[in-house]
Amino acid sequence: DEMRDNGVNPNVVSFNAAISACGKAGQWEKAIEVLQMMQYEKDVTRDVISFSAAISACEKAGQWQTALQLLDEMRDNGVNPNVVSFNAAISACGKAGQWEKAIEVLQMMQYEKDVTRDVISFSAAISACEKAGQWQTALQLLDEMRDNG
Repeated sequence: DEMRDNGVNPNVVSFNAAISACGKAGQWEKAIEVLQMMQYEKDVTRDVISFSAAISACEKAGQWQTALQLLDEMRDNGVNPNVVSFNAAISACGKAGQWEKAIEVLQMMQYEKDVTRDVISFSAAISACEKAGQWQTALQLLDEMRDNG
């Protein structure tokens, strides 16, 4: 609002920075609020960075369900999730003890165009298994990670 009062219209970079700042401050609800606000802004289109920053905010707060909803919302809005989006969602699931959901997201990544699972993807899923005492699954993921190069 202060920007507008000074005759400056916020752009996607301004909004993304605000979402990121909210996330870093642990204000995940505010991050989502800013993301939703963007829909109604003239000349502002939510992008992969907008959604990824909001998913990261949810991850920091352990809001795994909201993180997964945002992944769906991205697709519904024609925005393709990237490795950062997925990794934050996997981590959010892991932090909340949702190891099965974390693995589900990891597996989902295989079928995404232009997304390659990386060491962070696997490490987040392995960490989710470790927190839940799922050592056999953690070892299976380690093998799968090796097979993927």
